[in-house]
Amino acid sequence: MPELPEVETFRRYLLQGESGSPSILGKKIKDAELFWDKTLAEPAPGEFKDRIRGQFVTGIGRRGKNLLIHLSKDTLIIHLRMSGELIVEEKTNPTGKHYRLIVNFTDKYRLAFNNIRKFGRVWLIEDPNQVIGILGPEPLKDDFTPELFHQILQNRSRQLKYFLLDQKMIAGMGNIYTDEALYRAKLHPARKSDTISTAEAKRLWVSIREVLQEGIQNQGSSIDWMYQGGDYQKYLSVYNLEGEPCRRCKTPIERIKIAQRSTYICPICQPFPE
Repeated sequence: MPELPEVETFRRYLLQGESGSPSILGKKIKDAELFWDKTLAEPAPGEFKDRIRGQFVTGIGRRGKNLLIHLSKDTLIIHLRMSGELIVEEKTNPTGKHYRLIVNFTDKYRLAFNNIRKFGRVWLIEDPNQVIGILGPEPLKDDFTPELFHQILQNRSRQLKYFLLDQKMIAGMGNIYTDEALYRAKLHPARKSDTISTAEAKRLWVSIREVLQEGIQNQGSSIDWMYQGGDYQKYLSVYNLEGEPCRRCKTPIERIKIAQRSTYICPICQPFPE
């Protein structure tokens, strides 16, 4: 957490703004304040503050779970990891206890990176591909076709859950939406990726895109205190629902371990092949 839908929600928030928080697009950066040096993956704090000063925000994108704030010279890449969130607010607001980085604009607003568990990271880099170039295809893009997906599946022999969590295979998937997509596609998370047929790959491809799009429409999932912006948790079918009846067959949802992750399945709808 956050996964693709939650990060996309933050992207739209920064781009479009909301009541009381304007878009940051077009704003000029006055300076930056760093409260925890390890927040920066690159460059060093002194260089970061010097380089970011005076740049304009020219665009806001997303690649997988990474937010890309395009500046006039560099790109500010933010990976929220477990507990990161971004807040656009007036500079007169009290500084939050868990603020790790603040970017002050030349007007009355600032962008604050709140990061309770300190796992989130920030890069200020000229070429974003140095950070995001290793990522797999975006699952909601037109060039991510069922045929391409099946080919990627066949090129590896991994458990499906492990495969889908690997950002080098597909960018943006995490625990929640992986479990939901596998349930919707009626596939067991321990199935090996290279055993998936063309028809099964198409079914999973559809399911992945559906759950991600529904997640975005509902501004993501608010499972715990780490992310409280969304409503999609109201529509989850298996994730975090151990013991609850399956919506299709009424069998109790089970929690198992795959790739050292808690994984939620319906043992009837998602049978493991003999």
